[in-house]
Amino acid sequence: MSLVSMTKWRTLVLATVAFNLAFLVWFSFSPFTGPIAASFGLSLGEIGLLASAAVWLAPPGRIVTGWLTDRFGASTVFTTVLAYVGLASVVSAFAQTYTVFFLTRLVVGSAGIAFVIGIQHVAQWFPENQLGTAEGIYAGVGNAGAGAGALVLPRIFNDWSGPLFATDWRAAFFYTGCLAVLMSIAYALFGEDAATNKRAAQTRESATVRSWAHTATRYGIIALALAYLASFGIVLSLNGWLPTYFREGFGSDLVLASTFAAMFSLSAGTLRPLGGWISDVLVRRERNILPVFRGRYREQWTVVCLMSVVVMISVFAVAGRTGLLRFTIAVAVCLGMCCGITGGAIFAQVPAMFPHRSGTAAGIVGGIGTLGGISFPLIYSTAATAGYIHTGYLIIAVCLLPIILVNAWVAQPARAARAHIDGVIEITSSNAPDHHVEDETPHSTD
Repeated sequence: MSLVSMTKWRTLVLATVAFNLAFLVWFSFSPFTGPIAASFGLSLGEIGLLASAAVWLAPPGRIVTGWLTDRFGASTVFTTVLAYVGLASVVSAFAQTYTVFFLTRLVVGSAGIAFVIGIQHVAQWFPENQLGTAEGIYAGVGNAGAGAGALVLPRIFNDWSGPLFATDWRAAFFYTGCLAVLMSIAYALFGEDAATNKRAAQTRESATVRSWAHTATRYGIIALALAYLASFGIVLSLNGWLPTYFREGFGSDLVLASTFAAMFSLSAGTLRPLGGWISDVLVRRERNILPVFRGRYREQWTVVCLMSVVVMISVFAVAGRTGLLRFTIAVAVCLGMCCGITGGAIFAQVPAMFPHRSGTAAGIVGGIGTLGGISFPLIYSTAATAGYIHTGYLIIAVCLLPIILVNAWVAQPARAARAHIDGVIEITSSNAPDHHVEDETPHSTD
């Protein structure tokens, strides 16, 4: 039991703060790629590998963690993740060899799984007609932790000479890790798994291997997972790469490069609630913005958002080639906005599609989405090493076109109506129904 009576809004605040801190710890390395490279003698290609490695554990971790959250509850799982991630960050601060540093930061990289825990936790408290807005606030403010790290950490720890450390990145890793451990204690004390015991029980009972396989193979989940790869994959990859890009491509110093990167990340985070809110509004007003997909309001909005991402990353590649720093930064901010809004649109659909398997569904979609954070930095760094530092973004834009086509195919009205039932293979699931029901006596509705 929680120490206080939890409400849906208190739960949203608790989950959002925890997620924000998890992302702050996850991307605390990004502003310090230069000093870290100097400390361990890393090349530009090795920096790209480090940025990619920070995401390696997130795809499988999210897929497993989503199911575990349904099975054991968000409070238990979030507490555990914050605790071990914080401890790994503390250990990485003391690393004297690159091998130890790499391995400990690999563990810290699993902080990215925190996203699906909070998605499930929020879904367990909010009604269907508020899901897009609530999940957008959670994910948007939470994702801003990466931008906050790039904006704040270099200013706090630059030329650090305080207690324990005389190195900026070591101090940053140590103190952010300590904060994560403290947050794990707070989640253990205040977290409450669901708005009602009935809803929590339904979710636990639905968390079987068979139901996971059923959810993972539905057309709707596959389309949304690819869509999230296109949107959040770009955000994730650029959170780690942009400081290097602005430093190498425009000659910016550490603080300025990190600030420019933070502007992208913050725009992606702050606009994400808008994407979820618009999705909710379109459903409530039954507004068709792409009549070819008549009646499928959330799907229409997601397809429109995906198209905006492809357009803006193409423009970003062109902007970089102009050599105009301010123009490139402005385009990066617009790209972040499009990615953030798209992420909000996607996660307005996910828990609505599988309300009693929201953790499982979020884990699958979120896990696939993080693959972009692994593969895209390798494309950026490979192109940069070959002397084409701006070209990698155009390659990504071309790769995203088939994803739009898949989502448009699934968004066709007849197919979209059964996208949570029909899949690439037939698996019968006899667990909780895939629609929202009003539960008995909630802890609080406020």
